[in-house]
Amino acid sequence: QVHVVDSGGGLVQAGGSLRLSCAASGRSILNMNSMGWYRQAPGKQREFVGYIKSDGRTDYRNSVKGRFTISRDNAKNTVYLQMNSLEPEDTAVYYCYASDSLVYWGQGTQVTVSS
Repeated sequence: QVHVVDSGGGLVQAGGSLRLSCAASGRSILNMNSMGWYRQAPGKQREFVGYIKSDGRTDYRNSVKGRFTISRDNAKNTVYLQMNSLEPEDTAVYYCYASDSLVYWGQGTQVTVSS
């Protein structure tokens, strides 16, 4: 059974940075097809943020390209989302996921960016 736990959210001023963590257990992250994040702002649908594939390729939604970076620490079985130059529009609950034939979701972590 794969389990993912996301953490690292908080309150930050616009222009600031946060790093989210997604710790997986039950399987090596290298054996997952992909891991990444979605986010959901109040009153909006959940939207894709970015992913990292098992081969290390990454991709991001256009609005975060150049500001957000996904990386992984294989020894810690953890994936990270480094968020720089945060904007109020980035305020949302961020959900980590891991996928193989199924999708496993974290519980979500709140990111609030004040203007």
